[in-house]
Amino acid sequence: MSSLFLVIAVFIGGIAAAVQPVINARLATRTGVLESATVSFAVGTAVLLVLSLTASKGSFRGLADAQTWEMSGGLYGAFFVALMILAVPRLGVTTVMAALIVAQLVTGLVFDHYGLMGMRVAPFDLKRVLGVVLLVLGTVLIYRR
Repeated sequence: MSSLFLVIAVFIGGIAAAVQPVINARLATRTGVLESATVSFAVGTAVLLVLSLTASKGSFRGLADAQTWEMSGGLYGAFFVALMILAVPRLGVTTVMAALIVAQLVTGLVFDHYGLMGMRVAPFDLKRVLGVVLLVLGTVLIYRR
């Protein structure tokens, strides 16, 4: 799989990350925040289960050897989806996405710098830190009303 393909796929994933909370927030006006998050996860789980059973080369048997923390991603996902459903209608998609991106980049810098959870080490440098600082300033400009 080429790097260009992955960059394009991540870009499309970014679009999906901006559209998903809007759809979920709209559903929440009819069902409630937690109910909307539950529907989002149920639909996603069904799609992933079908793909896992029909198109994947992996195996669920590896779960027997997994550490507990390695299976905790769904907890973060549940928190994230529910929070997005709450935040988007109140703050707007642009503000939420800007804050989300800054938080992800700051967290990414820390994970890269220390090689946390087995990630490859990529130490802080001035360009990377300055890039995140500029994004923080951009978020402040977007949020200011």
